[in-house]
Amino acid sequence: MKSFFVLLISVSFIIASAAKTGHVITFRSPSLYPESFTWDPKSHNFIIGGTRHQKLLSISESGVAETLITDTDLPENSSFLGLAIDRRNNRLLACIHRTPTATHPSPFNALAAYDLKSRRRIFLTPLLDKNDQNPIATVTEIIHPAAANDVAVDSSGNAYVTNSDGDFIWKVNIDGEGSIFSRSEIFKSQPVDLTVDYHKCGLNGVVFISDGYLLVVQSNTGKLYKVNVNDGTAKTVNLNKDLTAGDGIAVRSDGVVLVASQHKLYYIKSENNWDEGVVFDETTLDVEGFATAVVVGNRKRVYVLYGHLMEGIMGNGNREEFSIVEIEENEDKEDNIWLFVLVGFGLTYFLFWRFQMRRLVQNMDKRVA
Repeated sequence: MKSFFVLLISVSFIIASAAKTGHVITFRSPSLYPESFTWDPKSHNFIIGGTRHQKLLSISESGVAETLITDTDLPENSSFLGLAIDRRNNRLLACIHRTPTATHPSPFNALAAYDLKSRRRIFLTPLLDKNDQNPIATVTEIIHPAAANDVAVDSSGNAYVTNSDGDFIWKVNIDGEGSIFSRSEIFKSQPVDLTVDYHKCGLNGVVFISDGYLLVVQSNTGKLYKVNVNDGTAKTVNLNKDLTAGDGIAVRSDGVVLVASQHKLYYIKSENNWDEGVVFDETTLDVEGFATAVVVGNRKRVYVLYGHLMEGIMGNGNREEFSIVEIEENEDKEDNIWLFVLVGFGLTYFLFWRFQMRRLVQNMDKRVA
């Protein structure tokens, strides 16, 4: 146990390194203030969702912005939040949210699916708080606060949407039929610091892992959850540190999970199917840029979106330029973390051996006496 404690101490004191940026993509779209983006492997472009306009943009690696989809049927003042590509069905899935205001007192949450070839909408599924409500007839009758925040898609085309206000997960099947998927009590089992600005933002970024579960980050607790896609059961992933204000999440082809927050990009690895994990690197991000999402592009290249979201929320800006920035990993840190693990095992073996030798000497002393 002592050596395990030493191991945890070694791992926990990871010093966040300054962001080592690679490719910087600057694009123009006045007052877009995007919160989310995704990578389209077919077009080799990024797809961006705006919070002030009901449109989706395609951004090339050289920064050329093209309007991909404009959906005028969406409620006024609604925003595109989480985005995901359903590669098998060539669809774009988009979370849509409108915050209640004095002029629009009814909230709106939905998942839209768009065909990437025709660019036509396949379905628009309102997301409600109660399973017994008719999702079409009662779209404005939601009782509890709700915010459709992020979306992930499994290998069968089912979509999973996080509710960051209500701390539960919706499911929308490939035909657009929606339901509440998981209301696990685990999601409300952790203490929340009510003094931080993001204390009302719960379940946030979500990603599907091919072994049959979701990984979901919770902003106001910094916790990571593993959710079974078969029955919605959840457990907390044991990490060596919290993912403070974690927002967007992505997974690389080598299994490394990335979590972006306004201040940091976390690199996390697990060797036991995410029962436990290790934060082995942290990269400091541009706070003013307010990173809210992270994606993996070609050749495991990691990008964050600087959408200056807080400036847009405060309504005091008319920014025209935003950026997508490649963050390069400090590869030495990943190697070092597993060195710490080996050292920990070595210490465990040594302490166990010393304990056994002490007992042997004590027994021999008793026999002599």
